[in-house]
Amino acid sequence: MNGFVGTICAALVSFLAFSFQGRTAPPHPSSIEPETSAPRMTKLRRGINTSHWFAQLSDKQGYNKTHFDTHTTAGDISLIKAMGFDHVRFVLELAPMFNSQAPENLPAQYLGYVDQALDMILAAGLAVIVDIHPSDEFKRNLADDKHVDAFRKFWGAFAKHLSVRDPDRVFLEVINEPMVQDGYRWMGIQSKLIATIRAQAPHHTIIATAHRWSSPGEFLSLEPVADPNVIYNFHFYEPHLFTHQGATWGWELWRYLKQVPYPSSPEGVAAILPTISNQQLGAALVKYGDERWGPARIDKEIAAIASWAKVHNVPVTCNEFGVYRKVVSAVDRAAWIRDVRTALEKYGIGWAMWDYQGGFDVVNKVNGRAVPDAETIAALGLKPST
Repeated sequence: MNGFVGTICAALVSFLAFSFQGRTAPPHPSSIEPETSAPRMTKLRRGINTSHWFAQLSDKQGYNKTHFDTHTTAGDISLIKAMGFDHVRFVLELAPMFNSQAPENLPAQYLGYVDQALDMILAAGLAVIVDIHPSDEFKRNLADDKHVDAFRKFWGAFAKHLSVRDPDRVFLEVINEPMVQDGYRWMGIQSKLIATIRAQAPHHTIIATAHRWSSPGEFLSLEPVADPNVIYNFHFYEPHLFTHQGATWGWELWRYLKQVPYPSSPEGVAAILPTISNQQLGAALVKYGDERWGPARIDKEIAAIASWAKVHNVPVTCNEFGVYRKVVSAVDRAAWIRDVRTALEKYGIGWAMWDYQGGFDVVNKVNGRAVPDAETIAALGLKPST
């Protein structure tokens, strides 16, 4: 290639790299500090999860352009920004992109849908966590080393695809709630995945997590990886008897709960015990009452996470917390959200509530029009849209 042609090609590449929102060329290695995860935490203070948009659909045929264009629109993203959120956790099912026989081959059409969604989020001035959020079946298969290797190859290709996006605003989350039972095995798997992501996206901050469900107890057993540009994530739904009452997934007895009070006390639980015929569930409720869940107990749980972060000198975020809305008291739900959010902010931990719309929602959506739920917005310390 002669000098003139090389100059023209270089200019063209530069133009294309900067011609899409959020798809800026990464800075030269000499222009970026090696430890960038802590400063970038300022972009992840108050977030929301976009569930059931690019994930959690019951039928794989539902992952199509019509659904993507209508479920969460530019108006929804603008409303998220107007309510005071600063980032979106973009919940992304793996299945439409994953070919176990050739995991490096990513489908161009589907990547186009993903890119359009990311462009829309970034254009609104929001940061985005790209959260790989696969099915339980996929995560159970992580017990097989061949499956892990295929996932690693996928992440290499996907990280390369995302590497042209602004590393100050786009974060790469290894996986949601990996379900791997053995914490030691999970740390080994995650280290390999992070090394692969890092090789293809050298400047992007990676979000790591603990084994199983990323709960506080599981998180506290996690050892940080040898990569300074990583943020560590946990999920907070404690206690599940309150936050998941009425849920039809998870523990089969949750579905029989309703009007479980918060804060908890023996007196408060006594009022609903006569409605519970299952002995195991009744015992769990008595325990919930005796534990006296309230702001002090939640503060204690979050303080343990903050202490872990301080000991390891790493940043931490909580990118899921919330209460299922179906049968819970709205007042009690708002109190729990407020207490968790307040504790997280007290210890300087960023958060992303679950979810924008989908059962734990921050908006009420009727005939396609989203209206912020005033009690939830107030509990989050945000402002209603005007």
